[in-house]
Amino acid sequence: MCTLHDVSTRTTLTLDDDVASGLEREVRRTGRPFRTVVNDVLRAGLERERLRARAPFVVEPAERGLRAGLSIDHVSGLLDAVEGPRAR
Repeated sequence: MCTLHDVSTRTTLTLDDDVASGLEREVRRTGRPFRTVVNDVLRAGLERERLRARAPFVVEPAERGLRAGLSIDHVSGLLDAVEGPRAR
């Protein structure tokens, strides 16, 4: 519960019809009070926005190179070395 000096914050919201209907459906489905449903939905939305605001995960490639004696200039030889000789 949002409190300021141990007093709940009260506010008036004007909800769009589809939002009010969705909240009412959730109240009927769960049997929870309207106030609880509204607070839970708002918390979930705020958390989703907080997570979305994080910097995206970026994979940094590592330079690996090839083993000594291998070259990408001779692809079939490279494949033979890595996967084994192929029957031709």
